Amino acid sequence: MITELDDFFTKGCGRCARFDTPDCSIVPWGKGLEELDRLCRNVGLEPALKWAHPCYLHAGRNIAMLGAFRGDFRLSFFNAALMKDPEAVLERAGLNTKHAHMIRFTANEQVAAMEPVITAYLKEAMGYAAAGLKAPPDDSELEIPEELTEALDSDPELAEAFHALTPGRRKSYVINLSSAKQSATRVKRIAGFRDKILAGKGATDR
Repeated sequence: MITELDDFFTKGCGRCARFDTPDCSIVPWGKGLEELDRLCRNVGLEPALKWAHPCYLHAGRNIAMLGAFRGDFRLSFFNAALMKDPEAVLERAGLNTKHAHMIRFTANEQVAAMEPVITAYLKEAMGYAAAGLKAPPDDSELEIPEELTEALDSDPELAEAFHALTPGRRKSYVINLSSAKQSATRVKRIAGFRDKILAGKGATDR
């Protein structure tokens, strides 16, 4: 992964084999990403490199992050549950994402056209950070698949480890298992997840 912030805008994040090649997702979106970087800096955000992506901070808190994909590039907000979104421009990353947290762009020119909105949203997020406001924790739980319930009932060690996980890690397993259409597939996945659960990890943790 990259260690210098500026490399992101010319080479990519370094997390895949397309890094620093013409096929990197950064290539078609360079101008738009640089415009977003400029807007973030202009409102007084502090740039940093986190998770191999440009991240912008205020009052010691993460405010927003840039990302690029083959079909679009994005400005994602942290603590999105607080955002009011009066212009209805925020989108969810997927069906399992609870809060709309990103502005998605499919053309570089869209950044300049949306500059007033982007600036207003950044300043709103900065205001929450300066005031020390945070969204209340999401303790909601998804319905546990029957196969997982049966596995926990028959394996006390697994049950103890599963319920000791953070809500987010428990949810990662429920989401993963719920995506399987066949019961046999869910049973197989549970067996494969056992060691990770006992180690206190989530479904996507390494």
